[in-house]
Amino acid sequence: MSESWPALAAALLVSLALVAVVVWLVLTGTTYRARRGATRSRPDRSTFRRDRSRTRRKRAAIVINPTKFDDLGAITAELAAASTALGWAEPLVLQTTADDPGTGQTRQALEEGVDLVCPLGGDGTIRAVAVALAHTRTPMGLLPRGTGNLLARNLDVPVDDLHEALRVAFTGRNRAIDVAWVELDPAEEDATSDVGQAEDPVEGEPVRRHPFLVMAGMGFDAAIMDGTSEPLKEKIGWLAYVVTGLRSIFIRRFGVRWSVDGQEQPDRQARTIVVGNCGTLTGGITLMPDAQLDDGTIDAVVISPKTLVGWAGLAGRVISRSRQDTTRLTRASGTQVTVTADKQQLVQVDGDVIGEATRLELTVDPSALIVRVAHRS
Repeated sequence: MSESWPALAAALLVSLALVAVVVWLVLTGTTYRARRGATRSRPDRSTFRRDRSRTRRKRAAIVINPTKFDDLGAITAELAAASTALGWAEPLVLQTTADDPGTGQTRQALEEGVDLVCPLGGDGTIRAVAVALAHTRTPMGLLPRGTGNLLARNLDVPVDDLHEALRVAFTGRNRAIDVAWVELDPAEEDATSDVGQAEDPVEGEPVRRHPFLVMAGMGFDAAIMDGTSEPLKEKIGWLAYVVTGLRSIFIRRFGVRWSVDGQEQPDRQARTIVVGNCGTLTGGITLMPDAQLDDGTIDAVVISPKTLVGWAGLAGRVISRSRQDTTRLTRASGTQVTVTADKQQLVQVDGDVIGEATRLELTVDPSALIVRVAHRS
């Protein structure tokens, strides 16, 4: 038995040596395969997706009103250069027409999968683009070019620097705002709606329902818009409205019955009634200090001065941003405003006269539109 221990010990040593060799081979083989695999393994598919997303440049559509420019080719080239400088692809440029002020072009842009739609024109172009973008996830970038540019002013978007406005549109943050609607002389049946609704108007039938982003008005303010000539606006800008306003300051008053969310308001003999989605007018005048673009309400103000002294007192209240109501200035806010005049009056939305009416129904569509604003706003 004693002679078997050396043999057994030797066998154990040999076995341990063999095990050690096998372990070494396994470990070195695994390491080799790991190194080899690290250099030759196929990247995960998500890596390709990340690489593609980094190389794909975003693209904007520019819906441009060609009547605002003398050299359309130059402005198109300028937009392309500015876009690429900001890291975006060259934009899809679509021109508005007399028959389609921007809604159809915006729908085309959405079908082509753009990341942003920028109206380049006046408030009318902005409104037409906004209708098509409402309740989509595609934001609108403002490139104001008109005289009023009221939406851009209320959002602190640059109105005199196209490159800076484009930078805000491409690099700014998203903000959801309300879209308001006005219906002229509403009937019992469904009204024919302006461009951008689900159904197009019947040929020959007047459009009665219109969107607005800034303000709608009846009376004095609509008369100002109607009486201000394009040559005068081109010559002196928004001051043209002041000149026309001074000429129209004693336009005849009219009787107004109005209600807000079903609550009757005091009857007035008014010069004008304005319903706003935001409160600042051209020239930086704040007519409705509590109005906000994203509060889910619209604000109404009835202006009723009788004399020049009354107008002066009214101006003082507006400039001081007084919130106290008087017989000259009455305000209210809600989600639905109904106005009935005792005679036909001109009506405007966002500075465009849309016809005459004796009755208006105004409503708000909360947070319906996404716009780009500066990060500091």
